[in-house]
Amino acid sequence: MKIGKRLKALREKTGPADAAPLPLDDAIAAVRGGSGVKFDETVEIAVRLGVDPKRADQAVRGAVALPAGTGRTARVAVLATGPAAESAQAAGADRVGMEDLLADIKAGKLDFDALVSTPENMRHLAPVGKILGPRGLMPNPKTGGVAADPGEAVKKIK
Repeated sequence: MKIGKRLKALREKTGPADAAPLPLDDAIAAVRGGSGVKFDETVEIAVRLGVDPKRADQAVRGAVALPAGTGRTARVAVLATGPAAESAQAAGADRVGMEDLLADIKAGKLDFDALVSTPENMRHLAPVGKILGPRGLMPNPKTGGVAADPGEAVKKIK
């Protein structure tokens, strides 16, 4: 395999790939210092947690909100009425509604990236669960998709 000039220069700066792992601060400085391209580079991080995945009590699950977002603006739809709908609209939701939004979902018009619902409106989503579920759009309390105050949930998703 032929190694290019850019990769050779990076290897001279950082050392061999099989060297000892760097502390986090040094690794971040090395990544930022080695960038010489005009696009946003991707960085992968591998973390050894020391858990046994076969044991149910040691399973690692969860969601993390990145401090600066992902760089992409999410289109958020909110299934709510009354003051909850007004709160979501003020927070910047792209679509807010009840019957019209459910009709669009049944018709297959999914022009949103995330769906937020109030707990009392979750029962209305049961008929469209087969449409939303496989696409990962079904609201979930663990990920913040089901909230008593949808305005806060919209702000977090946006």
